[in-house]
Amino acid sequence: MRQTVLGILAALLLVVSTACSFSAKDPHYVPPDPLPPLEQLTQVPVTEQTTLSAGEDVTAFITADRNVVCAMTSSRGGHLNVPYLPNTYSDAANNKFPVVPVVHCELAKYGKPAPEDFSDDCAGTGLGYLGGTVLLTPDKAVYGSCRSGVTQMESEFGPKGTKDGPISKLRELGEGQNIERNGLRCSAYNGGVACGNVSGGVAFFVSREGYQLISDGGKTVRGTLG
Repeated sequence: MRQTVLGILAALLLVVSTACSFSAKDPHYVPPDPLPPLEQLTQVPVTEQTTLSAGEDVTAFITADRNVVCAMTSSRGGHLNVPYLPNTYSDAANNKFPVVPVVHCELAKYGKPAPEDFSDDCAGTGLGYLGGTVLLTPDKAVYGSCRSGVTQMESEFGPKGTKDGPISKLRELGEGQNIERNGLRCSAYNGGVACGNVSGGVAFFVSREGYQLISDGGKTVRGTLG
């Protein structure tokens, strides 16, 4: 009987020892560089966008680190349909304008726009052309805007943010996930967000370190990532 028990224990020890494996971290391993924004948007499968819907005509999301919020929405005559910002998109006066699919994003912490990317002199209003916002249309991406004060994203998740408000109620787009609406795609990856019109070769990438504006199918890249 004793030999039988010892034999069973030996067999169990053999199974345990062969079933367990130990791996050591390779000190020479260098992780691959993140894909360029257009390649990320093209190669990563699209997630189901309906789970992030913020209304019938808008898909909105926030990143896991609460630094970027985006609305995949529409524009009419420059008026944006953004659920967490006051807007005049639905005014009857805008019905004469065509509906254009767009993506609008705001950041809690962000880089300054480069002088060559200033797209507006603020029409002499005295407003500053500031970073922290980005707008994608089917044919171009623009970083920064004319404004005074903080954005809604800054007021909720900036250095003096309340951590409470309409943006805090939005669903999260997980790191590495892609989402698509009306021919435009967005991906949360590499510590930020990339959005683009893949077929048109236009995109942007934004993070707290800076931004990139991509055109000509990836041949032209402006901006800086710090």
